[in-house]
Parts: sequence; structure tokens; C-alpha cells
Amino acid sequence: MHVHFQRLAEGSKAKIAEPANAVREDEVRIMAGSGRGCVLYGKAAEVTILVPLKGRVQLSDRDTSQTLSRGQLIVVDEGHSVQITGRGPALWIAIMTSDRTWRALTGNESAAYAPGPVLLPAQHDADRLLRRSVAALVRVAASSRVDVHAVAATVVSAATAIADLQAEYHDIIDRCPGRTYAQRRGVFLRLHRVRNLMTAGSHRALDLAECARIASYSPCHFIRAFSAAFGETPHALLIEQRLRHAHRLLNTSVLAIAEVARISGYEDRSAFARSFKRRFGITATDLRDERHAALRAVA
Repeated sequence: MHVHFQRLAEGSKAKIAEPANAVREDEVRIMAGSGRGCVLYGKAAEVTILVPLKGRVQLSDRDTSQTLSRGQLIVVDEGHSVQITGRGPALWIAIMTSDRTWRALTGNESAAYAPGPVLLPAQHDADRLLRRSVAALVRVAASSRVDVHAVAATVVSAATAIADLQAEYHDIIDRCPGRTYAQRRGVFLRLHRVRNLMTAGSHRALDLAECARIASYSPCHFIRAFSAAFGETPHALLIEQRLRHAHRLLNTSVLAIAEVARISGYEDRSAFARSFKRRFGITATDLRDERHAALRAVA
């Protein structure tokens, strides 16, 4: 296995090698971007993963533009034209490799069990342990004296942690309609693509007809299929994503609570307050006060 590491400084730009399958079968590419205006653009490889470690990162593709922060991770659609841009004092990591290499790294080389890309495009929460695993991968790959065995072990550790995030998808695919695994997986991909778009644009009003069109369903059939697969209605998912986004902003920004509510898709602050307390068991004000108290204790 070969590991190619490249560091992008503030204001610099780099293009992903094209065609998208230009990543060698036994190669893992790691791009570390830091600072404002640092840009990586081009067509995503078979496996492309973006992990913000500090600050905010904007990811734009042909359909959406979304801002990610520390604690999030996204698997990008293969072949999509994307642009990754650091916002402010950001630090982010992009990992790119071939599907075959990813299967080997994670011990999932059975094409019969998982035909097609082994990682599915999705956004995940990345806990501290996973972020530390990715950061360790960068440190080892960027070392002036590369230890091949240390690099391999660190790559496997990070890849396994990321693959584990998608373990739940196997059960979801089984709940999708279809006589064969390939048919059920195809339905899942259509529904999950809509789910990703809803997650990225949770602050906007839900356009049910447009979501159904993207999934190639009628609105009624879309709601039934979506609920059967994910165990919640599209509307319930939208509310959950809005509240989680608000919770993240309250912990990572200095925005006023009213502004957090508005950015998260709530025009009525009272409705936001009720929903937030019901979901997290604490008011937004108390959560912000707890964060301030924790920061003062550290200082």
C-alpha cells in the first residue's frame, strides 16, 4: 500500500486528479487543508471522506452547499464535482482511495455481500476517538521518516472506525422493498440521497413533492418507503436535524439563541424553545450557560 500525503496552506488550491478513478488500486491519498480560503476541488474518487478537525469547512457539489464543523464527517458521492473550502482558521482532512483498497483496509472484500461502492454517501457524527484516529493518520503520513508498518496500522484503524459508522445501513437496506439485495440497495440509495439533501438543507422548508421526485416516487409512496426504511417520517427527520444543528451551534458558536433558532429553520423562538427542551431535556439557555461555566472553569 502506498500513502500519498499533501498539505494545503492558507489560500492555496489543489485539484483532485482526474479521472476520478485515477487513484491507484493500492494507494491512499491524504490531503490536509488549513487556514482560510484553502480549496480542494475536482471529481470525487471512489472513496472520498471529508473530516473537519477545527473550524468550519464548506462542501459544495452539483446539488447542495453545506457547512461542516468539527464533530462531523461526510462521505462524498463518487464522481461528483466537489469543492472543499476552509472558512476561517479551519483544519480539515480529506481521505481518498479506490473502492477495492477500502475493502481490503476494512476486511470487507466480499463483492457478493456488498456489490457496488462499499461506502455509501452520507453525513455522520464523528466522535473524539474517530477524530483522533484521523489526526494520528495525518501525523504518521506527514512524518519525515515514514514507518510503513505504522502508516498501514494507522490507516486500518481510521478506515475501520469510519466503516463502523455505516454498519447500521445493512439493516436499513434489508427493510427497503425489493426481491434481491441489489434492488433493495438501489431503493436505499434513492431514499438516502433525499435524506442527505434534507440533512444538508434542514433549515429550509420541506418540499415533499420535490423529495418524492428525486426518489422517483409519488409523495404518498415516498413517505411510506422512507418511513419503512428509516423508522421515521421525512418531517420527523427534518425536525431532528434542525434541533441537532441548533445544539451544535449552541456548543460551538457565540451566536445569540434567537439567531441559532433562525439559522436552524425556526422563525418562532417559542416553538424552538419547546421543541429543544422536549428533545434534549434542557433549555437552550441552560445549555449555553453550562458551556460558559465549563469554559470559565478551564480558564
